[in-house]
Amino acid sequence: MKRLFLTSSFSSVAKLFEDFVGEPVNGKKLAFIPTASLVEKVRFYVDDDRKAFEKLGLIIEELEVSTATTEEIATALERNDYIFISGGNTFYLMQELKKKGADKLLIEQINNGKLYIGTSAGSVIASPNIEFVSDMDEPKKAPELTEYSGLHLVDFYLLP
Repeated sequence: MKRLFLTSSFSSVAKLFEDFVGEPVNGKKLAFIPTASLVEKVRFYVDDDRKAFEKLGLIIEELEVSTATTEEIATALERNDYIFISGGNTFYLMQELKKKGADKLLIEQINNGKLYIGTSAGSVIASPNIEFVSDMDEPKKAPELTEYSGLHLVDFYLLP
């Protein structure tokens, strides 16, 4: 069963998280992936979300997909209780996930029941395809991305 918590801003809805999860989250481990924000000038939302997770008592392991090896990504996703992907540029995010095979690793973990938390771009990638956000996001920030399939975790299109 897939467990997805998809939003535009985690910090705005953090108070709902523990009820959604159905268990205390204090002390749980979170793979925190800020990759989508790397190509953006404005990034305050990443820090806001990080602080909201810390306030809930989660232990954060930052996982930068663009610099990690596929093995490091797989290990981090496996050892953490939850997976979080921040907002930023959706196209850059998918480019980096696909380059490392992290898209497939994410799908496997989520299909096996790991809770996935996405904000903005991290939510959009759950859709079957990300091309629909090209009017809001800049595809040119991902020059190596040749096709726009998403993770297809849901069968609809999210516009956070």
